[in-house]
Amino acid sequence: MQPGNEAVGIIRCMTTHRGQTESPTRLSHEQERLVVERARRGCEMAARELVDGHKDRLFAFVGRVIRNHHDVEEICQAAFQRAFAKLETFSAEYRFSTWLFTIAYRLCLNLLRRKRALSGEVDFSGIASPHEEGQEELASSEEAARLKTLVWDAVDGLSTVQRASVILFYRESLSCQEIGEILEMPTATVKSHLHRARLRLKEKLAPMAGADWNQVDVFQQSA
Repeated sequence: MQPGNEAVGIIRCMTTHRGQTESPTRLSHEQERLVVERARRGCEMAARELVDGHKDRLFAFVGRVIRNHHDVEEICQAAFQRAFAKLETFSAEYRFSTWLFTIAYRLCLNLLRRKRALSGEVDFSGIASPHEEGQEELASSEEAARLKTLVWDAVDGLSTVQRASVILFYRESLSCQEIGEILEMPTATVKSHLHRARLRLKEKLAPMAGADWNQVDVFQQSA
């Protein structure tokens, strides 16, 4: 399926108006494979289903990685366009979301590298909010919610690859192997990034004495 003007219009419209409808239930691998196959044959409804089923998660991921909301929409649209342009090369062995996130992550890295080349550092003026729509609460208590916000604010200060690893592991519930496929690195390297990220977060949050960090997923799970 080539992203002609009509397909590009679908992607632009649906990603621009994200969050206005209830997010659909995630498809199983087999269901997703069938939808991709229909999209390959040019089915507009299938293309819409793929965009609608992944746009919110993709926006949340990209927003955290690049931390500048002005560029998020452009990267997400470009990721969908590239995915549809190369849909014939997509292997049903993988999840469409894994492939899409891989494309988006590469685009994020390219953007960050360009910004470093132009200014010597990344523009972090637009910090993503820790309250994205649809974000699951880590616990019901106000204290847990407060700690969760502090943790995700601290995540913004991690390196790009650590930030991406944490988001994919704790937000997307992906395995280290799946994260490695997206970030294009060995599983052991992903585990190392997650371990270092947790250590850095503990260091950043250590001054907040008395906080029960065990209420927060980042400090409960191990890769």
